[in-house]
Amino acid sequence: MTIASRIESIRLTLPPSARLIAVSKQVSSDYIRQAYRAGVRDFAESKLQEAISKQQELKDLPDISWHFIGHLQANKARKVLESFDLIHSLDSLKLAQRLDRLASELEINPQVLLQVKVVPDPDKFGWDTDELIADIPALVNCKQLKIQGLMTILPQGLSDGEKLAAFEKTGDLAQIIENSSSLCLPHLSMGMSNDYPLAIKAGATLIRVGTGIFGDRIY
Repeated sequence: MTIASRIESIRLTLPPSARLIAVSKQVSSDYIRQAYRAGVRDFAESKLQEAISKQQELKDLPDISWHFIGHLQANKARKVLESFDLIHSLDSLKLAQRLDRLASELEINPQVLLQVKVVPDPDKFGWDTDELIADIPALVNCKQLKIQGLMTILPQGLSDGEKLAAFEKTGDLAQIIENSSSLCLPHLSMGMSNDYPLAIKAGATLIRVGTGIFGDRIY
């Protein structure tokens, strides 16, 4: 299948409320152009330098939107703020407060998602559920940040039932936060190539698909 045909097949499964994010890490700029020509406008990267290089190569494409989905290191925070339209991987209060200070210096209001671990996973970054709820008052005080929702990455080895339950728990957590604070969280970034249909059932609004669009990566 071509990139365009894969995109069309995925689009046929998406409700109007779900936006397709093409995970373009370790994918050539030519492949990104093919996805763009097929109608995709949102692309996600996890490495800052790789993303900046592609952004330069693709700066002729109008309306393209760049998403950061990798672990955000504090020493690269300023450049990430300057280079991306939405940061999916804000994973701690300390980092949020750093981004808030930098955003104030840059006079910007970056859009961010809070990365949460609804299933315990020592290999993943992000808040545990109870920790995030406890940190919400401090996060509300990060006035420069536009907190738009939650992001989750599930651990390997879960059954479909366990995945669906975890995605639903993420949606429930967003509702709890909205009901107990001034935050409005319209977005749930969850679901990847192998499980995005389950995420959609649970209300995902941002679907992160890499292999399902570009095929297997060549490392």
